Amino acid sequence: MPLKITDYSDAILRDITCEVAKGEHRIILGDNGAGKTTLARVLCGLTPSDHVDIDGINPSRSFGTTRARKINYIPAKLEVFDTFLSVEALLALSHFNTALPIQSVLEMLQITHLRQQPCSRLSAGESQLVLTASALLHGADYTLFDEPTANLDPVRMRELFTLLRHDTHLATKLIITHNLDLAYQLGFDVIYLKEGRIVFDGSSDAFFDQAHLDALYGGSVKKHNGHVVVVL
Repeated sequence: MPLKITDYSDAILRDITCEVAKGEHRIILGDNGAGKTTLARVLCGLTPSDHVDIDGINPSRSFGTTRARKINYIPAKLEVFDTFLSVEALLALSHFNTALPIQSVLEMLQITHLRQQPCSRLSAGESQLVLTASALLHGADYTLFDEPTANLDPVRMRELFTLLRHDTHLATKLIITHNLDLAYQLGFDVIYLKEGRIVFDGSSDAFFDQAHLDALYGGSVKKHNGHVVVVL
């Protein structure tokens, strides 16, 4: 059964209705303030609502492993309240997918050297990779990433793109990003928010048609040599 939100409105979002089937992947795009993170928090149950259903459960009224196994929200920034909490201890808290060892994920993301590092001492880029590791170890049916490449250098961004594109551990990924080229290269279907409303919900090909990009971005975004670039 799918993840559904039906006729949801609040101070930011307006008449939001969409559906994502398990096994599909989506990109969530939109200008600053369009409501992307707000939508993510509603879908995950962090913002209470009776308008969301995931396989027959309401995430804001479900707790513990019931909700944890259904949906997982990976924020744009890692925040920990225990300054002594190590990376390994943090990942152990996320380890619902016991078929995937912590060591394997650390090696996959090339962050084995961070295993005993206190989370409070991680750089922004290291934090981003640890959050990605936690998502893989969690292994929820639906995983929502909020700007997963925002703090990464080009090499790490390329590595994470490859993981997001080809990963088979996460059943369904929803990825919020401002990086249009990342969205284009991933090739997942797109949800586009404008002023709190979904104004596009469809294929990557249709969204990244040049005429459609011109209508959305006023000619400031072009496709060039297989990439989406900003015209400066």
